[in-house]
Amino acid sequence: MHLDILAFGVHPDDVELGCGGTILAALAEGKKVGIIDLTRGELGTRGTAETRDAEAAEAARTLGVQHRENLRMADGFFQNDETHQRKVIEVIRRFTPNIILINAPEDRHPDHGRSAKLVSDAAFLSGLRKIETIDHEGTSQAAWRPSYVFHYIQDRFIQPSFVVDISAHIEKKMEAVQAYGTQFHNTGLSEPQTYISSPQFLDTVRGRAMMLGKRIGVNYAEGYITEKIIGISSFDAIIQHST
Repeated sequence: MHLDILAFGVHPDDVELGCGGTILAALAEGKKVGIIDLTRGELGTRGTAETRDAEAAEAARTLGVQHRENLRMADGFFQNDETHQRKVIEVIRRFTPNIILINAPEDRHPDHGRSAKLVSDAAFLSGLRKIETIDHEGTSQAAWRPSYVFHYIQDRFIQPSFVVDISAHIEKKMEAVQAYGTQFHNTGLSEPQTYISSPQFLDTVRGRAMMLGKRIGVNYAEGYITEKIIGISSFDAIIQHST
């Protein structure tokens, strides 16, 4: 299956929080989108690996993506080494995405930056034909390098290279985020409170989107950092707004 966009998150819920609105906007345009979770988030204070699996599946249904899978790397302890890079390369070559969305290059959780470097390195190596990989069916894979790798912004604010209008999709994005009932505010749970489990945290997710939207004259947006210069073929592609 060829996917136009492949979004990577080191923990289930990273993608929903960081780029869920962009995924919904792309799907509305008819693009094919997949999600790859590197770990099951098994070290999280709340919930279990099994509950995170179920929540990720529900969030995927809410978003309507064509594919989601988990590479089952070790939460907190995976490394940016050949073994882990080859796992990511296999996925990239299997789905041949044009665009990859990945974790922030630096963030509060150390897994985020390490994941960003791992996937970014694998995206480059995936284009080298002398690196041999085999797919799930035992077939040799052809080299493939995505055209763009974009980092979504997570907990710590980073000045974006560009932002995407998600105004039409903010409610569905928040619905997908709240599919993770063990992780975010849930009055029905007796789990320990964490940095992200207060009701105020979800307010900050919406507030960040509002703030970025205001920067381009729309209601809500998500921001990205690009690893290379983006070209446009027409000024008509730029959202018009007053300064």
